[in-house]
Amino acid sequence: MGTSQARDVLHAVADALNAVLACPRETVETTVLTFAAGGHVLLEDVPGVGKTTLARALATAIGGTVRRIQFTPDLLPGDLLGMNVYSRATESFAFHPGPIFANIVIADEINRADPKVQSALLEAMGEGQVSVDGQTHHLEQPFIVVATQNPIELEGTYPLPEAQLDRFMIRMGFGYPVAGTEERMVMSDHASRPLEGLHRVAELDHDTGTILYDDGHLY
Repeated sequence: MGTSQARDVLHAVADALNAVLACPRETVETTVLTFAAGGHVLLEDVPGVGKTTLARALATAIGGTVRRIQFTPDLLPGDLLGMNVYSRATESFAFHPGPIFANIVIADEINRADPKVQSALLEAMGEGQVSVDGQTHHLEQPFIVVATQNPIELEGTYPLPEAQLDRFMIRMGFGYPVAGTEERMVMSDHASRPLEGLHRVAELDHDTGTILYDDGHLY
């Protein structure tokens, strides 16, 4: 696919997201471009402005899989990556993948997990794979982490170290919606379920990790 066709794909995805979301167009376009570049996004803003909804909308528009992980102080690395479980039937251990095995992983309030769990993300975000009990497991492609932080509550949180922040290509906030945007949100037919009006505009080829557009070309 040429440059103009690739641009059409990204514009189509951004237009679809912008039609159902209340966040600024610039935020939508930046997230889509980061996804296309194979990067990860860290969203820092107050609760309720649509950080999680943005990630879910992106997964819907491209037909990808999405998993949401609520980070808490008692979360363990195995809860994130998965673990080997012994089977009495086969008398062997079988790997059970964790929620990180998805195209888009929503890491809600990532700074509420302790450093051990935060460090479990380093290999996944940097190399697209995880290591459990000495075995390497490759993640789905494409793979993007959309992490959120609440900047107004610092009690009981663990600030992300520089090594973790370095894994994010973009670090940004939404900003609080203006009055006109709030009015449209309330008056919308899908106010309580904004993604009901969102339709898939592209499709992922899960074997190659590329995006199929409506003309059958690969991006």
